[in-house]
Order: sequence, then C-alpha cells, then structure tokens
Amino acid sequence: MFAAADSGSSFAELDDLSAAAYGLAVKIGQFARDDIADQLSLEPAEVEHVLEVLTRLRLLQPMPGRPGELVPVAPDAAAATLVGPAERQIRDLQQAADDIRGRLQSLAPLYYEGRRLRNRLESFDVVTDAERVQSLLDHFSQHCTHELMSVHPGGARPPEVLVRARESSHSLLNRGVCVRTIYQHTARTDLTTRAYVRDITERGAEVRTVDQVIDKLIIYDREVAFLPERHPEQRPPGAAIVREPTLVAFLCAVFEYLWDSGSTFVVESQKASAAPDDVKQAILRLMARGFKDEVIARRLGMAVRTCRRHIAEITEELEATSRFQAGFNAAQKGVLGNEL
Repeated sequence: MFAAADSGSSFAELDDLSAAAYGLAVKIGQFARDDIADQLSLEPAEVEHVLEVLTRLRLLQPMPGRPGELVPVAPDAAAATLVGPAERQIRDLQQAADDIRGRLQSLAPLYYEGRRLRNRLESFDVVTDAERVQSLLDHFSQHCTHELMSVHPGGARPPEVLVRARESSHSLLNRGVCVRTIYQHTARTDLTTRAYVRDITERGAEVRTVDQVIDKLIIYDREVAFLPERHPEQRPPGAAIVREPTLVAFLCAVFEYLWDSGSTFVVESQKASAAPDDVKQAILRLMARGFKDEVIARRLGMAVRTCRRHIAEITEELEATSRFQAGFNAAQKGVLGNEL
C-alpha cells in the first residue's frame, strides 16, 4: 500500500501518503499520530512508515524544550538541513580538485622545456599507426605558437578532411598563428576546396598553388615536420616525424621555394574555368618531356579522364593534331617562354 523508503540512502522517497500526512501535520501544527491515522485511515505500520519518511527528510523536527513532540518544518528549511552537508562536501571536493590541478599545472613549464630538449635528442621517429599520427598532429596544432606551413598534393581535398582542417585552422588563426598552405593548381577547380580556402583566407591564412609538389609536408613552428610514410602494407600510411634542426631547416627551405614559385589562390565568385592557364602550362611542360597521360595526371593531382580532356582542349587551342605538334606550336607561340 505504500512505497518502502530507500534504506541504502540518506534520502527517503516522498510518497503520496507521506505528503498527505505532512499536509495534515502542518494544519494541526504537529505530528499527531492518532489524528493523522484517523483522518487518513492508516494502519500503525503505515503511520510508522510516514513518520520515518518525514523525519528522514527533515520535514518533522522535535519541538524545542519538548523533544517528544514533532512539528512540521518548511520545505526550504528542511532542504537546507538535508543537503547542506552534501553541498559542503561538494565544495570541499571541488576546492581539492582545483588545488591539485593548480599544483600540477605549475609543472607545465618544466614539462615543455624538458620535452623540447628531448625532441632535439629524439630527432627522427616513424609512427605507423594512422590514428596515433592524427593524435600527434592535433597535439602539435594545439601547441603551435608561431607558424604552420603545409603542402598538400593531389588536387581537391576530401570534404571530411576539410572539416577537420577548418576547425584546426580557425583555432590556429584565432591564436595569431601564421598559416601558409600550398596546393596544386588542380585544387582551384574543386568547389569544396575553394569554399574552404575562402573561409580561412578571410580569417588571415595564406594559400598558394603550384603545378607539382614532391609530397605532403607539415611543419610546426619550424621545429617539427611530418612526412608521409612510404609504401605501407595493407593499412593507412603513418608518418615520419622529424625534429633534427638541420633537416627541419632544409624542409622549411623546400617549402619556401615552392611558396615563392606559387600563385596566390584567389577565390573568385564565378566558377573556376575548366583548365586555368597555369594548369595548361604544367600539362604542356610534362607533355613536352614525353610523359604519358597517366603520369601527367598523377603528377598534377587530377583524374586521368580530366587530364585527357585538358590535353584535348590544349591541342585544339594550339591547332595541333598530335602531342609533338602541340609542343612545337606552343614553343612557336611562346606559351611557355624559354621552358621548352
């Protein structure tokens, strides 16, 4: 007929019967057992249950000077009495947690200085687990303070990669970090990549494109560089992490060389043309060197079908019927200057 109180907790469950008894006690001015039992038709066991619940909830307290009489207490006063110790304990635990956190944080300068010195000793490492590599990239992005330089081959970047890159770039730029990125010219034709570039350049990042790059490269604060692992077997590629100052400086020089030869990625409102001039010139240079369509496509980060369509457009524009004639006509017209 009534719910049992939770014996495993200092808090009792306020059931309907106990609430009704509390209301009568307030009207009467005290917990009169007989009156409450008569008006609510309670058995002795039920009266004891109600009394236990209301007492444990501090809704009944002894009258001063007459401990045998129990009088009702306002709910807010009962709540303060009941949960006050728990609230004090929570505050004490929070203060203890803050103290521990503060003491440990005071060791952060020692940790990062020691890690910097250790990194100079551990100058080179290969991490084969792709998830571990991503964790390290996130770590260095969060602690990058000066400059992030990156090279991304392969034309358009996958949308899911750009989602993570956008979040990371926003965080870096908001902290005042200089962000410079190099793509291949073919990235200019991808709408998703263009939208991403528009977003980060409006926030202060710089993006340029070149016709060819050697491989992916990420450099944090000119101190740590990430290079892709070569030829992993049946698994996503890991990364080589380089900390040796001389080698990192060389990689920075490679980046600067590519940067100086690149074209600013200007995101215009209109749709990018099917084959921008710099892409056409890159294709022409590789055609003149005798490379096949598949090799040209791989080097320029585009699909073979797209590459062949561009080649067809180029040969038509140059009024050529063969690759050889296209190269000859390009040289005659000075399309590539002195490069052929």
